[in-house]
Amino acid sequence: MRHDQLFPPSVVVIGTVSLDVLHVGGKTSYTVGGAGLYTALAAHKAGARASLVAPRPDPLPARLQPVAEHLRWSGPVISPEDLPRLAIAHHGNGRATLLNASWGAESQLTPHHLPVDLHKAAFVHIAALSTAQRQYDFVQAIRAVRGESNHPRLSVGTYARLVYSDTAGVRQLVEQADVMFMNENEATGLFGSVDQARPCPQALLFVTLGAQGVLVITADKVTHLPAPVVTEVDPTGAGDTFCGATLAGLARQVSPVQAAEQALQLASQTVAALGPAALW
Repeated sequence: MRHDQLFPPSVVVIGTVSLDVLHVGGKTSYTVGGAGLYTALAAHKAGARASLVAPRPDPLPARLQPVAEHLRWSGPVISPEDLPRLAIAHHGNGRATLLNASWGAESQLTPHHLPVDLHKAAFVHIAALSTAQRQYDFVQAIRAVRGESNHPRLSVGTYARLVYSDTAGVRQLVEQADVMFMNENEATGLFGSVDQARPCPQALLFVTLGAQGVLVITADKVTHLPAPVVTEVDPTGAGDTFCGATLAGLARQVSPVQAAEQALQLASQTVAALGPAALW
């Protein structure tokens, strides 16, 4: 057995876990979600040692029991009533309406909760938080532990409302990140159009296009990868699944295109299932 099979590279994800209510095809389902949760589960499913830094409820609701079985989960201890909550209506073809959203106790998550062995991680990903400044606080804390090897590498995600309300703050995150993930709408808000989207030199940018696949963008090259054709059940978390699986591939030192190709397969499985069921 190879050394990397005994000790797979680690990915640490900073974010949130939420209790979700989904309205799909005339039915209401109660599941779990959150950008941090989907990203960490996908990294684990794709072969990385994944850790999740997120507010953790005590006692743990039954819906969240599988999370503790798959991930090392640390963070501020909160009441289950203080978990973030989302209500989403899906209309098919990737279209959805956010009916209600609460960040809950997300504000209790601070750089103080970062694991002491953070410097051993291959990647640290900062998933969407309530503000760009809160994400940037984590950026500064992570950069403070980076040694001469420039590890861990820093990855950041965002969301459309933040891009359009605090464009300067999100651009500051892009300038600091080694890897950045966003969707087509977010890229348009940040760069003016998807065609103009470019990362900083030596960095990577992944722009997801829903059923049309993903763009893998470096400073001087854009590669379009098509998505597998699947029957859509629940597209919630597909972009975050792609993110976590891509980071797992990059941590194994495969090429960005190869990592994205493998991640698209896992993201398609997520779309074809309800909630994160395909990830555990």
